Amino acid sequence: MPKSSVVFICSNCQYSSPRWQGKCPNCGQWNTLVESRVKISNSKHQISKAAEPVDLAMVDISQRAKIVSGISEFDDVLGGGFVPGSLVLLGGDPGIGKSTLALQISMRLGEKVLYVSGEESVHQIKLRSGRVSESQQLNVLAETDLDAVLASIEARSPELVVIDSIQTMYSQEASGVAGGVAQVTSAVQKIMRLAKQNHISFILIGHVTKEGYLAGPKTLEHMVDTVLYLEGERFASFRILRCVKNRFGTTNEVGVFEMQGQGLAEVKNPSQLFLGEEQMQASGNIITSVMEGSRALLLEIQALTSATNFGYPKRTTAGFDVNRLQLLTAILSKRAGLNLANQDIYINVVGGIKIDEPAADLAVALAIVSSLKEAVVADTIVVGELGLSGEVRYVPNLEKRIKEAEKLGFKKIICPRMRQGYDIKNAKIKILPVKTLQEAINLI
Repeated sequence: MPKSSVVFICSNCQYSSPRWQGKCPNCGQWNTLVESRVKISNSKHQISKAAEPVDLAMVDISQRAKIVSGISEFDDVLGGGFVPGSLVLLGGDPGIGKSTLALQISMRLGEKVLYVSGEESVHQIKLRSGRVSESQQLNVLAETDLDAVLASIEARSPELVVIDSIQTMYSQEASGVAGGVAQVTSAVQKIMRLAKQNHISFILIGHVTKEGYLAGPKTLEHMVDTVLYLEGERFASFRILRCVKNRFGTTNEVGVFEMQGQGLAEVKNPSQLFLGEEQMQASGNIITSVMEGSRALLLEIQALTSATNFGYPKRTTAGFDVNRLQLLTAILSKRAGLNLANQDIYINVVGGIKIDEPAADLAVALAIVSSLKEAVVADTIVVGELGLSGEVRYVPNLEKRIKEAEKLGFKKIICPRMRQGYDIKNAKIKILPVKTLQEAINLI
């Protein structure tokens, strides 16, 4: 008869310790050791039946076509649809729209899907389904007992199963409370075994911590095939579906959605939606191009400068790194000779999108100059990375950014010097290459 022993497992790095400690000795995180029970077998020699290998050339994959959800923005991120037997982990902040997106996919596929909810009752799901779809053909199971859920899946054999959320599933065979390290690990192991044996695809909705990471053990992300994050400001309408792991496709694709009254709507042309129908011609407004996956997006950056009333000027941003703004302010002061020591600077990225790549450096710097000098910049795109010496550096995918600007009818683009192989003369937009920040300031 196997004995049980108590160990403490770190929820961050899976380090195990025989006793509780406030700080994990392996990863250095505080209060991450969780009590778990493990079974120890008394028998020293266990004989296992030898597994039979399979000749890969004899495996037929023609009968296992991908499951297409019908939402192109979602399918493109997955790499064309769900691979049979795959596990997709969908994470995001509370209220961002994870359950809404999963329900929309389920309603489109209809009877092929089993929707399992551990957070809502059947009546609550019925109310939500009436908002996102007119069709009501969906099998729903409100249950938190994992063993009962798996038995129902084996009995029905659906093509796709949605579990909302994995942290609510509980099994009597695992120790700890629902959502704990042992419970989540055991649940994903059982689901993965069922998925691979019966070629059933799963969407596992996961909660995130306040730091933005998926709650539960880190092995959760290693065990699944695809990890998706639904990002965006909770009180803004735009959502970005980002892939950080995909065994069956690329991680360079992103999907853009807009939260509406009927759920998440696909955004086919995000640049046009972020910019709006008509731009206000005012100082401090600059259009830039950023890359989201393999897609070029045009975003509007707004800058406002005003004389400070205190000894220390304020630097405030929305959608842009405040430390990056401090750096750009120093470059403008040192390399362009601008006096910004007595100016409060406010930066806003329109649409609630966060810019991480340095290709927007030049646009932010010129937006500050535009606001300070009351210079209006119209029908112009600005792209480029700034170095500490004031040089404008080349950015990747510049050709894609130029084509996106051409498509939306912009007249000029201020950018780094083009690399060899791109014909500037045949471009429909006037390309103004610059080497330094001062050259770009002179152009506006």
